[in-house]
Amino acid sequence: MKPRRIFWDIETSPNIGFFWRPGYKIRLSHDNIIQERAIICICYKWEGHKRVHHLEWEKGCDKSLVEKFMQVASEADELVAHNGDRFDLKWFNGRVLMHGLDPMPPAKTVDTLKIAKKHFALNSNRLDYLGKVLLGHGKIETSYGMWKDIVLNNCPKAMDDMVKYCKMDVRLLEEVYEELSKFDIPKSHAGVMDGNEKWTCPWTGSEDVQYVKLRTTSAGTKQRQMKSPTGGFYNINDKAYRDFCDEQERIREEAKAEERKQIIEKIQRDNGR
Repeated sequence: MKPRRIFWDIETSPNIGFFWRPGYKIRLSHDNIIQERAIICICYKWEGHKRVHHLEWEKGCDKSLVEKFMQVASEADELVAHNGDRFDLKWFNGRVLMHGLDPMPPAKTVDTLKIAKKHFALNSNRLDYLGKVLLGHGKIETSYGMWKDIVLNNCPKAMDDMVKYCKMDVRLLEEVYEELSKFDIPKSHAGVMDGNEKWTCPWTGSEDVQYVKLRTTSAGTKQRQMKSPTGGFYNINDKAYRDFCDEQERIREEAKAEERKQIIEKIQRDNGR
């Protein structure tokens, strides 16, 4: 049983306020705000499912959207987003606070931006770049005018375009995650969640894993490096390794017993001719 993962993305509106002149390095106080920013839409999909769901604000109010996504997200084991820890989740929690709602139950988060920064030295860690170099396609193009048409004119076509843009980001996010995840230890152990032993593959729960080598920590603790059928590597402790060895021995004994059985059956067939 795999962890229930939600891939999600939000699109947000800017604050609307008074200012006397445009320019660089202009300082504006929060007193200049005449309309608070909000979440225009949230798009999300469950891992492995085809459908991408979406939620929209109601004429500039995102309270219902926030409440509905909280119900969905509370069912997930992991929330996956690009720059989600720093942007999407904090933005969302800010709107929860502003609406006076109870907080969402704590969930494990997976941030593909953090995975990219942690393991690679790429020319860019943006989702668009990762999609182009890993998959051959990136985000779809959009324009600043789309945000203006939604925020100022409540334009249905612009909203449709926004949702389409956000949905494509979510699909791209899942594809990029699949490429990156094998380099990072998963936050939920799929094997243990399915009732299997700790030595099984943490990504898929598969028992088709390989022992690689013995490793020791600076404190002298033994760890055994294993390889998953996904290509990823992970460590298990000595007890889990002994359980792995016992299971391999059981499999070998069963194979020998089956081989002996087939030999005996063949001899009996030959003698019966």
